[in-house]
Amino acid sequence: MNLLKLGIPKGSLQKATLKLFGKSGWNISITDRNYFPEINDETLTCSILRAQEMSIYVENGTIDAGLTGRDWKEENESDVVIAADLIYSKLSQSPAKWVLAVSADSDIKELGDLNGKKISTELVNFTRKYFAQKGIDVKVEFSWGTTEAKVAAGLADAIVEVTETGSTIKAHGLKIIHELMQSNTILIANKQAWEDPWKRTKIQTIALLLKGALKAENMVGLKMNVPKERLDGIISLLPSITSPTMANLFQSNWVSVEVMIHKEKVRELIPQLIREGAEGIIEYPLNKVI
Repeated sequence: MNLLKLGIPKGSLQKATLKLFGKSGWNISITDRNYFPEINDETLTCSILRAQEMSIYVENGTIDAGLTGRDWKEENESDVVIAADLIYSKLSQSPAKWVLAVSADSDIKELGDLNGKKISTELVNFTRKYFAQKGIDVKVEFSWGTTEAKVAAGLADAIVEVTETGSTIKAHGLKIIHELMQSNTILIANKQAWEDPWKRTKIQTIALLLKGALKAENMVGLKMNVPKERLDGIISLLPSITSPTMANLFQSNWVSVEVMIHKEKVRELIPQLIREGAEGIIEYPLNKVI
């Protein structure tokens, strides 16, 4: 039987990834001490791996494909296939940012002020190359955790840390003075696995459904009944990906109208629809939009 070995990221991305797979049709069951979770697909086997190491194991063929951050692929300089860009993080559907931060009262204002200084980070290789390309001589040391505290403890002059909102960095008395890169989740594949027709098709199927689930995160479906004489006014209010779906109601001068829209528009749209004559409005969540 054909089998694809898939890596699921452990840590901050794990919860968001499991939710995304669930909406895509794959239920992954993880227990605290099990690094090989169950999945409702006999053609898939899963391993739980740190996102920082995922691209290494994909490149050497330990697993066929996995989800990780673009930042860790760059850090490891891994020679893998990027099968899909998946814009999500632990908190939202937005890229994470690797930023340079210093003490809020530091005299360091720009990159050049770090010449001869010490930087603490988990993204060591990328940071070294980044500053080398700019001709700035810095000492970059690996941080085993609690990176934000390194400046306050006098262990570093600055840190390079990943953030989504910057709130944790500010809470530690630091200020961001530069953004080094943006990163998003990617689905990567081993090159040899990618050349296998069955495995490539399976990976592409996973990518397609994950993207569909991500797109559906920010959308809802709306269904309503509309009198035919008020239809033009209702249609003019509806922002839709495609033309609304309409069906005549049985033996009636009413039609059923159905659309997909961005969910943040709903709270303003529904009162407008009611004023225009729509009735029986139903809002429902979407699992996938493809």
